[in-house]
Amino acid sequence: MFVPAVEFIRPRRLSVMRVGFLFNHDQVHQVAHALPTALAVIADHPEAEVVIAATNEPLRQEILRLAARMDRRVDVVLLRLRRRSTRLWAALFDKVLPITKLGVYRDNLDFFRGLDALVVAEKTSLLLKTRYGLEHLKLIHTRHGAGDRAIGFNKASARFDHVLVSGKKVRDRLIADAGLESDQLSTIGYPKFDLLPARRPSLPIQRNGRPTVLYNPHVSPHLSSWFKHGQAVLEWFAGHPEYNLIFAPHVMLFHRSLVLTIDKFRVDRVGVIPSYILNAPNIHIDLGSSACTDMTYTAAADIYLGDVSSQVYEFFHTPRPCIFLDSHGVDYRGDASYKHWRAGEVIGSPSDLGEALDRAFDEHAYYGRIQRQLFDESFALTAEPSSTRAARAIMGVLNPVAPVELFPQQVAVPNEDRLAVA
Repeated sequence: MFVPAVEFIRPRRLSVMRVGFLFNHDQVHQVAHALPTALAVIADHPEAEVVIAATNEPLRQEILRLAARMDRRVDVVLLRLRRRSTRLWAALFDKVLPITKLGVYRDNLDFFRGLDALVVAEKTSLLLKTRYGLEHLKLIHTRHGAGDRAIGFNKASARFDHVLVSGKKVRDRLIADAGLESDQLSTIGYPKFDLLPARRPSLPIQRNGRPTVLYNPHVSPHLSSWFKHGQAVLEWFAGHPEYNLIFAPHVMLFHRSLVLTIDKFRVDRVGVIPSYILNAPNIHIDLGSSACTDMTYTAAADIYLGDVSSQVYEFFHTPRPCIFLDSHGVDYRGDASYKHWRAGEVIGSPSDLGEALDRAFDEHAYYGRIQRQLFDESFALTAEPSSTRAARAIMGVLNPVAPVELFPQQVAVPNEDRLAVA
């Protein structure tokens, strides 16, 4: 399954377009957003040669795991730091700065020059155009999530040749806030949903039959509830065994002991979870396994507790009660970056948790309608798998003679090679 990157630095076959899918992050949370599309291009478009590349071993293993879940076997190119100077800088500073994540582009320019298009879920790949001058390379952004945070709609998005969007909400905000033109966008649904399990998962902690709450704080200190209130939330559930708690924060929250954010520069210490909470029989803690990113927990939980994570929109796939913890006194009403807070009660302190949980199921009749509305605005799903639609959009970018349909009708397109939902 491992393929050295150097094997792809070669002349391409005549009439074959080479499409790269790059996974370049410290954690695996972006893989599920783009891998189903890569597999759909392989299945449906023999005119393209697909190269799947990862920048570390955990990413490679996650690609192989999810491909197997979709009954596929794939080869994965492993891109490494090739310059001695980059490796030295990474060894010194990777614990606080993304040296490897940025350096992998400079160190593998020959690999990227051999592609016609590069499909990515993050924005650092724009360096290939802005810094390294690869103007021939079509950069296609899949995004990773359908959340409301302003950073997802900044001006950098307009630098991509094409952006694949999940639904009307994302499309409209990219045009209004990021300045994209309508022909830079294709609405393709949400390929990650092609990985949804056929049955709702059930965790061992849920065998007691008690309501299960998923606490899913974000990583950014200026937005997250963790740094001010997280420990108190865990303590509350440790003292209330009538509820189960899944603590599955953003996978980058505990990746390092210090969290640094650049959209609003800030450095904060994550802290340590006390042993009595780690050992509480009603609390399941997962700080970064694949289950944090493949919708296992959003599918399994009965109630969602969070702040600004886009995972709440995946939770809306099956509407259930939500509670949002405002740890910063935000003036959120009417703010598009907090639109999802319309989908449940907003509380200002963990001391309000008991009463909010008591009300959650009774109030869900009201909030459930809002969740369905927000879901439909965010995800333009059809009977055709989203990954199939995304693959067709990518090939439309490479072959403009075949127009890309921005808003396909809500009907199934016959396709015997369609990827099955796991």
